[in-house]
Amino acid sequence: MWQVFLQFLMLGCISFGGPAAHIGYFRNRFVERLEWLDDKAFADLLALCQFLPGPASSQLGFAIGYRCAGLGGALCAFAGFTLPALLLMLLLGSGGGWLVQQSWFDGLLHGLKLLAFVVVADAVLGMFRSFCRRRGAAAIAVLSAAALLCVPGIITQLLVLLLAAGLGAALLLQRSAEGLMPDQGGANYWALGGFAVLLLLALAVPATGLPGLVGDFYTAGSLVFGGGHVVLPLLQGLVGDALAPDRFLLGYAAAQAVPGPMFTLATFLGYELAPGAPLAGALLATLAVFLPGFLLLLGVLGRWHRLVSQPQLCGAIAGVNAAVVGLLLAALYQPVFVSAILSGQDLALALVGFFLLRGLGLGVIWLVPLAMLAGVATGYA
Repeated sequence: MWQVFLQFLMLGCISFGGPAAHIGYFRNRFVERLEWLDDKAFADLLALCQFLPGPASSQLGFAIGYRCAGLGGALCAFAGFTLPALLLMLLLGSGGGWLVQQSWFDGLLHGLKLLAFVVVADAVLGMFRSFCRRRGAAAIAVLSAAALLCVPGIITQLLVLLLAAGLGAALLLQRSAEGLMPDQGGANYWALGGFAVLLLLALAVPATGLPGLVGDFYTAGSLVFGGGHVVLPLLQGLVGDALAPDRFLLGYAAAQAVPGPMFTLATFLGYELAPGAPLAGALLATLAVFLPGFLLLLGVLGRWHRLVSQPQLCGAIAGVNAAVVGLLLAALYQPVFVSAILSGQDLALALVGFFLLRGLGLGVIWLVPLAMLAGVATGYA
């Protein structure tokens, strides 16, 4: 569990770029470098997380920790990956917003966006090679990317995944379930039951004080599909007039700038919405927005091994894995490419970074300071 915590803490410090980039960071660290799981097990867990509400990249980290060290490992993975962003958002809430306003900060952030483009491109290439060897799988990946590029949105994403599952069950070869965790007894029942009970309580509790704050953020975490980019506007509607628009926009910008999960916007909002107990509000809001997705994930993981041993479901997962490659390919363009590659100079820096990562095998932890320096230097140029 200690190793799980340390590895995810390191990723929590360097995983810039949002959910799609996080998947790339996870694959680079746990599949290619540490070899804690193989590509197939990684993709199967990723496919499951895509279907569940909640923060998809954090759920994937939670599932990897669970696979490696049980429930304790899952909690260590969550704590390590979330802690850096949580501390930075607490700092922002307590008056550290001056950093975002510094003249050199935009250049530093742009360098990290270039790194996110490199990491996502590497993940797309690696996963395409692993899961799109057959023409049918490659076609699913390409059509999924085309659909999302033409009609972006979470509804399109869910429809693409469902259609890919049906095509995979009908057309793709069956696969074994090697590499996944065995059944974990009845854990799925208490987790699913806990999710349902807490959701009913969240809907019933008056929207006042800390209980109301917890209820609102738990409800938001229960209804969000697609990760951090989707929860941000939902939380804006939840906050309403309780928070000044400029303060919300400050938290919104910071959530996209800090490493780790974008759901930690809840940390900043909880701090702002509970002036009588800001630290308690921040921590409770953070736990409440993450908890629904983790309970649902635990509920399904308890029987995941048995489920994926069914022949038709194996084919469906193969189709979903191919569609996930397409989703990442679409995300590589929007929002990653359009926000990172603004000139020929940016593209040149990205190509150099890709060569350092893929060609020379330089670790991401070394690329982070290089990207920051390049961004600041070119920002002043």
